[in-house]
Amino acid sequence: MQPRRAVFAEDFIIETVRCYAQCVSAEKVCNQELKWAGDVLNCYFSVVSHTTNIADAYQIFSQASGYCKSSDINKAALSIPYQYQQINQAQINTDSFTDLCLQRRAVRWFTQQLVQDSDINRAIEIASLAPSACNRQPFEFFVANDKTLAPSIAKYAGGTAGFADNIPCVIVVVGDLSAYPEERDRHVIYIDGSLAAMQLMLALETMGLSSCPINWPDLDVPEQKMAKRLGLKSYERPIMLIAVGYAKPDGMIPFSQKKPANVLRKDIKL
Repeated sequence: MQPRRAVFAEDFIIETVRCYAQCVSAEKVCNQELKWAGDVLNCYFSVVSHTTNIADAYQIFSQASGYCKSSDINKAALSIPYQYQQINQAQINTDSFTDLCLQRRAVRWFTQQLVQDSDINRAIEIASLAPSACNRQPFEFFVANDKTLAPSIAKYAGGTAGFADNIPCVIVVVGDLSAYPEERDRHVIYIDGSLAAMQLMLALETMGLSSCPINWPDLDVPEQKMAKRLGLKSYERPIMLIAVGYAKPDGMIPFSQKKPANVLRKDIKL
């Protein structure tokens, strides 16, 4: 925030560092996220005034992490806030991006060429760069990259009759409700998951791969079947499916007329 207050986050810093301590001692944890959390907390304690609560929180943090506070740490390697002017600028203009968006069409007819796992992984990494609330990233990508398995998963969704059998790879985007403990935020996984899915599909296009987003209606029976098939936990929900593969050159694409800006835009009056 600007200007930054001398004391902030005091109401929840104890809870935060206790959660961090649990992650440090957990058997399974993402080391990159743990480093990010440690860097941010260390930065926080270095700039905030130490009230009693904050001093107590700092003690918990110090004991839990053994965090290196040496002055010779390369600051460029720290996962802490940075100025906008430090962002690397992409060498792409609006026209080129528009061309990419026009290139991305919902493809339902694929060749049987193998989809490389390395391409799927790269697209997922690019998808992870999409924004999510508080950077919680409450999504995972369940991949069926097999020409026999993929159609069987695709058939769990409605609307795939007639083309599911030729899908060589399908991805199920799954949301994690445990990232949002408040019931009021139960819809956020669909926002965050959809943002990541769109980025994933655009990334696939740059690799020569086509995709088709497949609707996932909120119906109990399909939800239960998919949850059982994927081994989902009670707090995990399918958001959508994405068919992936190399498009058949002569496969048909439905024409999609898009609404112009003067129809979509509604100005808020003073």
